This record gives sequence, structure tokens and C-alpha cells, in this order.
Amino acid sequence: MFQFLTKLDYLLRETLIGLQRGGWMNWAAVSTVTVLLFLFGMSVQASWRLEGLLNQFGSQVEVSVYLDPGERLEKVIPVVQELPQVTEVKIISKEQAWASLVQELGISDIAGATAQLEGNPLVDELKVKARNQKDVPTLAQQLAKIPGIDDVQYMDEALKRMQELNQGLGWVSLTITSLLSLTAIGVITTTIRLIVMARRREIEIMQLVGATTAWIYLPFILQGITFGVVGALIAWFLITSVLQFIAKLLATSPDFIQFLAGGVQPNPIQLLLLPLLLLTLGGSVGLMGSLFAVRRFASR
Repeated sequence: MFQFLTKLDYLLRETLIGLQRGGWMNWAAVSTVTVLLFLFGMSVQASWRLEGLLNQFGSQVEVSVYLDPGERLEKVIPVVQELPQVTEVKIISKEQAWASLVQELGISDIAGATAQLEGNPLVDELKVKARNQKDVPTLAQQLAKIPGIDDVQYMDEALKRMQELNQGLGWVSLTITSLLSLTAIGVITTTIRLIVMARRREIEIMQLVGATTAWIYLPFILQGITFGVVGALIAWFLITSVLQFIAKLLATSPDFIQFLAGGVQPNPIQLLLLPLLLLTLGGSVGLMGSLFAVRRFASR
């Protein structure tokens, strides 16, 4: 145990010395990783919010089902309710729909208007809610096949556009993350190489006394990981600050905006997953950059 603590103390001291030798290059490496992880984290948050908004709309979009003229509601409703994607069925009889339409048109004499048209021209309607957004197209197709149903309508085009937006955001996020990851790895590689060159005399002495290559260059690898972890922590702080600022703005927004924002709040799993993703990506970028830096020196 004592030997392990002694080795750990040595590695930590050597890592700290290397960071001190890095100077302003440390800040360049950390800031590059911070920008990478901040943009990555914000894109992940945006994707999660948009996906939550899609699911929210999907669960609240009402598929409008119009029955054939003269078709009985009692015959169609049980068949609709048996569909696995259905969570709720709301009945709007043709009498209710006609009364609402006449009222919207500003006609006070409902009976007179009905007599002029020789009866109620509307049909019975069902408002059917799906479990989630992905079930809506399938549900609409199944409803259209039920005998007694004349027409089925839903916001398919709007949902498709939101899905395309979410997919586009994912591709843009992947492209930006890849480019910035390569940039961050390059900056960390350059920083570690400069630190190694500044300590080359110490490294030569360690090699002469028989120190192994892994033992010599492990502190430099830890320095690269440190760059990634520090960048992840700063990025997480910035992301949290931005989200809190946006939450304050939404608190004073119209009720409709607050309703949308309230339905797409991140769940506890996402709140825990995001910092883990940032730390993992940051540590991986730092590790790869430091490995690229020491590989050339270690092979000599």
C-alpha cells in the first residue's frame, strides 16, 4: 500500500510539474476542449429537447376520424379503442359539431339554419390520441381501414418536418463535434510535445538510470487527460448557466411557450448522462492527444 501511494505521489507531482511547464499552451488546450464540449453538450441538449417536443406533440396530436354518414358511433368506438396505439377516444357528435359551427358563424337560429340545409350536413367525429409521435402514422393507417370510417386526418406534414429537423441537427452536431475533436487533439498533441521537449534533459537522465518508457511518459498522458477533464467541467458549468438563463427567459414568456418548454424538461437520467458524456469525450480527446504526442518520443 505504501509503495502504491509513493508511486501515485510521484505521478501527481510529475503531472503538476508538466502542467506548470506548459504555461499559456495549457490554456489553449483547455479552451479548445471547452469549446468542443460546450457545443457538443448544447447540441445534445437541443436534440433531447426537440425529441421530447416531438413525443409531446405526438401524444397530444389528435387524429381526427370522420365516420360515414349514418354510421353508428357504438359500432365503431369499440374497434378503435382496441387498437394498441390508442390512449384516449373523444366523441364529437354531429349535433355538437353543428352547434359549435353555427355559433362560430354567428348564427343564433340553429334550427332555422338546419332547416335551410335540409338537415345537419356534418358527420360524427372521433378525436383519437396516440401513445407517442411515432405511432401516429401507423395509427392513422389502421383507423382508415376500419369499416364505417370515411376519412382520417392528422398533422403528418408538421411532424415529418420536426423529425427531419431533429435528424439534421444530429448530422450537424456530429460534423462539428468531429472537426472540433480533431482540432482539440491537435492542440493537445502540440502542447504535450512542447512540454516533453522542455523536459528532455530530465527524461534522458531517467532513461540512463533505468526508468521504463511507460513510467517516464505516463505523467504526460495524465496531463492530456487533465486538459480534457478540466475542459469538460468548464463546459458543464457554461451549459448549466446557459440553460438556467434560458429557463428564466421562458418564465416570462407567453403561456404557450411555457407549456412547450415545460413538456420537454430533461429527465433525471439525462441530467446525469450529460456530464458523464462530457467527461468521457473530454478524457478521450485528452488521452488521444497525449498518446499521439509521446508516441514519437517513446519510439526513439
